[in-house]
Amino acid sequence: MPRNAYKWWVVAMLWFVCFFNYADRQAIFSVFPLLKSGLGLSDVQLGVVGASFMWVYALMGPIAGWLGDRFSRKGLILSGLVFWSLMTAATALSQVYWHLVLCRALEGLGEAFYFPASMSLISEYHDETTRSRAMAIHHSSVYAGTIAGGGLSGLLAQHYGWRIGFVLFGSLGALLGLALLRFLREPVRSQASVETPAWTKIRVGLKEIFAEPLVPILMGIFIGANFVAVVFLTWTPSFLYRKFGMSLSMAGLNGTAYLQIASVLGVVSGGLLADRLARRRRGGRMLVQAVALVAGAPFIFVTGWTNSTLFLIIAMAGFGYCKGLYDGNLFASLYDVVPVERRAAAAGIFNSLGWLGGGVAPVAVALASERYGMSACLSATSAIYLLSGCVLLWSVQRFAAR
Repeated sequence: MPRNAYKWWVVAMLWFVCFFNYADRQAIFSVFPLLKSGLGLSDVQLGVVGASFMWVYALMGPIAGWLGDRFSRKGLILSGLVFWSLMTAATALSQVYWHLVLCRALEGLGEAFYFPASMSLISEYHDETTRSRAMAIHHSSVYAGTIAGGGLSGLLAQHYGWRIGFVLFGSLGALLGLALLRFLREPVRSQASVETPAWTKIRVGLKEIFAEPLVPILMGIFIGANFVAVVFLTWTPSFLYRKFGMSLSMAGLNGTAYLQIASVLGVVSGGLLADRLARRRRGGRMLVQAVALVAGAPFIFVTGWTNSTLFLIIAMAGFGYCKGLYDGNLFASLYDVVPVERRAAAAGIFNSLGWLGGGVAPVAVALASERYGMSACLSATSAIYLLSGCVLLWSVQRFAAR
């Protein structure tokens, strides 16, 4: 198969891997009401269940990135897929609180290896002319997987109990990993990628990654944006179940569908727009992200504030579209300012810091909601989006020309 055609097949194959990456992690949030009643858990304990995944995921990020620059990315992706799928299926065996925490933590361990390796693999096949589009198409699987994990998990839980969804997603993911052993190929690395430093040169590698001042800024922005995203992923189904009286299945579906479908539109249009702007000016991809963050803030505020189902849908869809514009260029923007031989390592650090911020969100909102209510907490996160967007706009003007 010609390389020009196969590079898009790589995106297609990784699309399905990423689909299960997010379906597996989202499935548990739709069954929070059943876990709360069945196992007698508090909101804070549920927050810890959600956060345990993110804590391990974040801590493993730099290690996963370092390995991604040195070993087979195909091997890391597929072994990670099989491992996290088995941990997803094992969640169904949980009988007490700590079982849930352990299974979620181990799932985070497996999933930590995916993004550094997959983003490096895609960037190896796609140069600057198609990178944003390729990564945006790939990132649409995040939203499809989130909808499937939230909606199907809630539906199955309502009719057959909360365990069956984990068995289904875990089994299908493991089968996919075995199937892709034949079709996914590791490309020959560029010379820069082959000559990677040993452990004793990690300091040099970090210095090269952070030599560009936009790198820590992009990472700081991602911490804030991901905090907001995790709040919505974790608590929206429960929020709809409690405030709007939706059934478990409808809360799981509506809590993901409007936001994530709009995000698909945002991520695809964001990729196309960013590739075009990047050819015309430096920092074009980051400019798209900055505008998306500022525009998304009012929609976030309305989501928590409104009592109208119609306004809720409009607000969630608006936030989802802006989130897609931002998400579609997460790694493409980062790769504009880091050396090619540091891409997996940079993605690992980037992902790690972002999910450390995200890992605070489930517990922080659970604690705050006990005093201020979930509606107020959701609306308050709009300030994080607005501040992040303004900082990124200033940074693009200040540093991108360099």
